[in-house]
Amino acid sequence: MQPRTLPLLLLLLAVLALSPRAAVSRHHSQAGATETLDVAASLSRARAALSTDAASLHQSAAEASPVRKHSSRSRKDSGGLTLRLHSRDFLPEEQGRHQSYWSLVLSRLSRDEARAAAVSARAALAADGVTRLDLRPVNESAVFAASAAAIQGPVVSGVGQGSGEYFSRVGIGSPARQLYMVLDTGSDVTWVQCQPCADCYQQSDPVFDPTLSTSYAAVSCDSPRCRDLDAAACRNSTGACLYEVAYGDGSYTVGDFATETLTLGDSQPVSNVAIGCGHDNEGLFVGAAGLLALGGGPLSFPSQISATTFSYCLVDRDSPSASTLQFGDGVGDADTVTAPLLRSPRSNTFYYVALSGISVGGQPLSIPPSAFAMDATSGAGGVIVDSGTAVTRLQSSAYAALRDAFVSGASSLARTSGVSLFDTCYDLSDRTSVEVPAVALRFEGGGTLRLPAKNYLIPVDGVGTYCLAFAPTNAAVSIVGNVQQQGTRVSFDTAKGTVGFTPNKC
Repeated sequence: MQPRTLPLLLLLLAVLALSPRAAVSRHHSQAGATETLDVAASLSRARAALSTDAASLHQSAAEASPVRKHSSRSRKDSGGLTLRLHSRDFLPEEQGRHQSYWSLVLSRLSRDEARAAAVSARAALAADGVTRLDLRPVNESAVFAASAAAIQGPVVSGVGQGSGEYFSRVGIGSPARQLYMVLDTGSDVTWVQCQPCADCYQQSDPVFDPTLSTSYAAVSCDSPRCRDLDAAACRNSTGACLYEVAYGDGSYTVGDFATETLTLGDSQPVSNVAIGCGHDNEGLFVGAAGLLALGGGPLSFPSQISATTFSYCLVDRDSPSASTLQFGDGVGDADTVTAPLLRSPRSNTFYYVALSGISVGGQPLSIPPSAFAMDATSGAGGVIVDSGTAVTRLQSSAYAALRDAFVSGASSLARTSGVSLFDTCYDLSDRTSVEVPAVALRFEGGGTLRLPAKNYLIPVDGVGTYCLAFAPTNAAVSIVGNVQQQGTRVSFDTAKGTVGFTPNKC
């Protein structure tokens, strides 16, 4: 019996040894094709977004222990600067403005349509060789020619475009006044509302008064910083620099250009930062006192402090939690997905990423490379990574391919009517969790960023309607929005020419 028993035992051991590997293989195959959406958890966050006490939330954040300490800081030393970020919808001024989550979402989407249109227009105008200097409003010449007594420096940054979904507390002046500032990777000029205020929009904090700051100083017309502006002029009586920034939708900002001291988080103050100071401010923007420009131009905050690397992580917009913006700290985790950072030959404001394709359900979509490519001569097309745009925009053909593949893979889910710019929505009111097709962004160089399900199937009404959070565009440029960036630390290294995406690093 022994000779016959041994082969049987060996065969049984071989079967048992192979079974677990087969099970693991099936699990990996399924995991590669689908992502789990926790419906119950996301609906809970959505409902809580309307009831969170923002005032006590931000007071607690202000009283929290510092992120880290530094002994000194010069304008050229950006290493380790860190500050906290908050979602726009948890600013004190935003609380109570919406009676339902549906109303909140429609407000977000309305702002987002304006923002995406403005970013696309600015990129297209730059590719066509149209500068911001060419976009002066029809009455601008009278403003620039006016006397010092008549000029009040109207300021409208991306406010009318709905830009600004994430904010931070930034200290302005000496002594520092803590103000909410919107963070914008699509802008190069930092600005703040100033007293005396002829026409200011509502903000959470008192309007900044430059006469109370010992570090405020006007920039002269012959200063290199004044010459770095796309459009500048002089006050007739003082020779102080006036600036203008115009946008693709016709909105603009005009005001005094000055240097001031900025304090970020617990770091030492950063002196001699060029900012705009506005006294007549218009737009649809509420809450923040101004804008911290994170674009790639010479006057952006990273450029002024010589920071070749910075990163941010954006928490879920329905979460009251804070995330961080960091300067000077490179991201080198093993999980980091790295992609080439591209720059337009016509404009250095925006950060472009070398996107090569998209996968749905683990399968690459049939999208021609031209849908994501930037023209090397004009800078037309390409894919911008933007902190202010919410929903990722794809050229219509690329979006159709993504949508059709997703719909095919989610055929078991109940469809419902579209909402605003979303045409692919589902009724998940009777589900606590669902499996949905996995969506991944593929970059030149081989990197692949797999998105969590909550970053592309989002609630829109608080009762179970979810929509695919991508949208088509007829513009040449595509935009990776902040909904798809949530929960991922996005890093820019201008020295190495790379964009990094590190999941779960907030």
